[in-house]
Amino acid sequence: MKRCHFFLARLAAGLASLLLPAIPAAAEPLSLTFEPVPLDSEDPAVSRVGALRYLGGLWLRSGNRAFGGLSGLTLADNGRRLIAVNDRAHWFTADILRADDGRLHGLANADLAPMRGRDGGRIAGGNAMRDAEAVERLPDGGLITGFERRHRLWRYQPGATPAQARPTPFTPPPALRLAPFNGGLEAIAAFANGDLLIVTEDDRDANDDIIGWLWRGNAWHDIRYAGTGLFKPTDFAVLPGGDVIALERRFTAVGGVAGRVQRIPADTIEPGARLVGMELARLERPLSVDNFEGIAVDRDADGATLIYILSDDNFNRLLQRTLLLLFALDETG
Repeated sequence: MKRCHFFLARLAAGLASLLLPAIPAAAEPLSLTFEPVPLDSEDPAVSRVGALRYLGGLWLRSGNRAFGGLSGLTLADNGRRLIAVNDRAHWFTADILRADDGRLHGLANADLAPMRGRDGGRIAGGNAMRDAEAVERLPDGGLITGFERRHRLWRYQPGATPAQARPTPFTPPPALRLAPFNGGLEAIAAFANGDLLIVTEDDRDANDDIIGWLWRGNAWHDIRYAGTGLFKPTDFAVLPGGDVIALERRFTAVGGVAGRVQRIPADTIEPGARLVGMELARLERPLSVDNFEGIAVDRDADGATLIYILSDDNFNRLLQRTLLLLFALDETG
């Protein structure tokens, strides 16, 4: 009987793989609409929150049912193009349009494409294999991606568009396999010297700190990310000086969703460290907030630090939104 069940399961998996459309040779253009959103839904004149100055935001929508669930954000082409991954293993890429005054104006040339698996085809194995949660550009131009549920790191080689790139495994910390099924790898920071900082979403130690690791000297080292209240880390980005910007999310039945942006000093990021962030801004209602899971950093022509924040709508278009917000960081405060 067990052999019969096994055969039927294998047959079902094989039929499911046949029903998946083939990976396209290039990313497919995505029909995308966007609507401006104010920072404060009750007072459009509000233009600051904490140390962040608002430079505009967009509510992104598409009739393509594969669009949404965006988790993780990075930039390419000198900050002119964004790259995100989603919970169903798709790449979302688009050109960023900014007005003459620097405000976020729109997106153009948007593409959506399935992420390739190690065999060059669409990632097989169901949702447990396709839950991409993080992406960062490496110094050589490649992309490092983190997956939840089937916890792992994949490196997509440079020299190809995301849609065409094939991955190779990047050896994860052995303890990552012990992370909760839906609380694993969530945030990655990639440094110019090749170091990586990764943390889980909700794998905690006895002190309620969040478990993470630092890749340095071709080895993984334990670190801890200081847990504070109900906020959990969802993404990282590295500032030009080496500090890390951390995006966090909180959800309660009463207060709804909220986000927080923290700054982790570069000189505290060491093997064995307990990382403690300094709050830069807190995003909560009546501000435009949603399930923020992506953050990326850029510099404008005048040297100002820009911070992009992206939300994951969980493919729940009735109750949630895909928001892309742009801020300038006040470095003086």
